[in-house]
Amino acid sequence: MTDNRNTILAVILSGLVLIAWQYFYNVPQMEKQRAQQQVQAELQKNTPQPTASATPGATPQAGNAPAPAAAPGNQQAQPVVARSAAIEASPRVKIDTPRLSGSVSLKGGRIDDLALVQYRETVDPKSPPIILYSPSGTAEPYYAEFGWVAATGVTAKMPDAQTIWQQDGSGSLTPTTPVVLKWDNGEGLTFRRTISVDDHYLFTIKDEVSNVGNAPVTLYPFALISRHGTPQVSGYYILHEGLIGYLDGLQEYAYKKIDEAKTVNFKATNGWLGITDKYWASALLPDTNAQLQARFSSNPTGNVHTYQTDYLLDPVTVAIGGTATANARLFAGAKEAGVVGVFPFAGLGGYNKELGLNHFDLLIDWGWFYFITKPMFLGLDFFYRFFGNFGISILLVTVIVKLLFFPLANKSYASMAKMKSIQPQLQALKERFPDDKVKQQQEMMEIYRKEKINPVAGCLPVVIQIPVFFSLYKVLFVTIEMRHAPFFGWIKDLSAPDPTNLFTLFGLIPFDPTTIPVFGHYLALGIWPIIMGITMWFQMKLNPTPPDPTQQIIFNWMPLIFTFMLAGFPAGLVIYWAWNNLLSVLQQSFIMRRNGVKVELFNNLKATFARKAT
Repeated sequence: MTDNRNTILAVILSGLVLIAWQYFYNVPQMEKQRAQQQVQAELQKNTPQPTASATPGATPQAGNAPAPAAAPGNQQAQPVVARSAAIEASPRVKIDTPRLSGSVSLKGGRIDDLALVQYRETVDPKSPPIILYSPSGTAEPYYAEFGWVAATGVTAKMPDAQTIWQQDGSGSLTPTTPVVLKWDNGEGLTFRRTISVDDHYLFTIKDEVSNVGNAPVTLYPFALISRHGTPQVSGYYILHEGLIGYLDGLQEYAYKKIDEAKTVNFKATNGWLGITDKYWASALLPDTNAQLQARFSSNPTGNVHTYQTDYLLDPVTVAIGGTATANARLFAGAKEAGVVGVFPFAGLGGYNKELGLNHFDLLIDWGWFYFITKPMFLGLDFFYRFFGNFGISILLVTVIVKLLFFPLANKSYASMAKMKSIQPQLQALKERFPDDKVKQQQEMMEIYRKEKINPVAGCLPVVIQIPVFFSLYKVLFVTIEMRHAPFFGWIKDLSAPDPTNLFTLFGLIPFDPTTIPVFGHYLALGIWPIIMGITMWFQMKLNPTPPDPTQQIIFNWMPLIFTFMLAGFPAGLVIYWAWNNLLSVLQQSFIMRRNGVKVELFNNLKATFARKAT
């Protein structure tokens, strides 16, 4: 009795410690982070944004990549303007594809205006589209730039961020109509840029330079992606957001990590590099046989950092009367599995297969358990193609998972059924040795040995679910296919928590209890988490009652604890867990009957309420 009292006291004290930590540490930290974000936002509004160009700084030599954004002293201060005003301030060529809208700036020849028209900010189809790229001078500049860098000793003028290109012809950039830009430096070099785009998210850039001067010139082709300001990230350890590339292995640098490192250089062949968000990404895809001198960098301007991924190719010498060509590719869009390239044999080869890229599928963060996560996604996507609903896909994949683990679960449930059948013997032991727990344990283990019972078998159904649970959580969290995917009724987004809340009487009370300090986070309990908790409680009531009173308390409270724990998880995950619990109840009941053990689910439920009434 004293041991049980101490255990309960320890649980209460642990809860008080968690609450105190939440109040005195976590909440102040959240307020501090919020204040820092507000300060950074104000700085971005009032700090001139540097222009990231390949030409500022020292002239590259062999082994040097294009220079990152220039220091503030090299740039003329410019006020931050609205995105629409920045777009209107320079001549442009419109981009018009089924998935992208935006424009190419003729000033600098940059791709710096891009919106993903098939994706919206919220589940409302009338909400604004997702903005990927924005020009310099705005609050959050983000763009791609391509061109040439002159070798040491070459004094010829190169196109830079201020160069005004001329369009050869007219019309928009579409999947069927490429755009040609021209610029003459007046010193014998003529630059010509052809930009093409497919009907997904791939831009192909062909840069040519013709030399009609009086001397040969040596130039380095380059490409870069630049992002000004540290973006807000999800902040989950299971997801990488920041600089990424496959350069002799997967390279992932979160914004904080590259801020500390400043600059990281790579030399690689058949590589790619870029910047990734949770659902969107921008990546440079050079020719697979190109020798890359690549770099990740972070350049601070006051409290605002400019992040850049860039590469430099081997130099080319343009003879008098000759022409040199450099090819580049840019992925800028949504990280759709079929487009990026996940399973070639399932029709999801995408760019990874078509372009012969090196593990471009890793642009989607599948995690350490990718060998489970990828097949999980493949199964969900397969059923989605038939039924058009990812919620139904989750239910069907859950059935398949249950079938795969059927032999193991059968053994577990059979052992649990035997456990239930020996309950009278265990109770008799407690009565024979009421004050000798050591003897109770010895006799109990002897009964287990004779009956060939594994006392921890009851944990196996939960344990074998953990990898599947985590992989499904990963799929729901990182794959854009799950974003804003509806189920039925009130579930409009399977990747978001259940929007209903018991503590508002499911919308009858016009108040958001989650805003309450300290405890607010725990006051979000939707309908599906409640359903999940009930199914878990049913499953617990099928199991034999643990002989130890402390274990009984833990098992009795576990469904309620899990209900609140999973309330903030994606609705798709909670639906999976509830459906899995229901299938487990049916499976366990069947096995118990087959082993001659009476199914006393409803009797146990009645007994529970009877004890509470007493």
